[in-house]
Amino acid sequence: MSKIYFASLLSALAIAFAMPAQAQRARVGGLTCDTDPRVGLVLGSRQDMRCVFRSSATGAQYAYRGKIRRIGLDLGVTRGGTLFWAVFAPDSHIGRGTLRGNYVGASGNIALGVGLGANVLIGGSRRTISLQPLSVEGQIGLNLALAVASLSLR
Repeated sequence: MSKIYFASLLSALAIAFAMPAQAQRARVGGLTCDTDPRVGLVLGSRQDMRCVFRSSATGAQYAYRGKIRRIGLDLGVTRGGTLFWAVFAPDSHIGRGTLRGNYVGASGNIALGVGLGANVLIGGSRRTISLQPLSVEGQIGLNLALAVASLSLR
């Protein structure tokens, strides 16, 4: 097993186990975001996104625009990609605009050609929405990132 693969696997597991259990929360759907290209500037990066939330209960779809910022180790360039988060909330009543707000959490990505990442975030309406373990991020480029991430959805 290569050192890079092993390091990325350990990072993803550390992020997953660092988050609190989701007692009293149910999975209400999924959030898929297409990301713009990103340049890691050693201490951080910023990336614009176009997102769609799909409700598990009703099948309704709601569009969002987002920006994800990473502060920490972020080296390299990626062509963009797709992120997917499982969305957890206290109840299944998710309407248009419910996911708007700011989220914070941990982020880890690695790409050598094709890459993967993990982002675990909490926030939204009164910090009741969780976007979590683990988001799947597909990207193409050369990148290594271990950072604190913030996401804003509008």
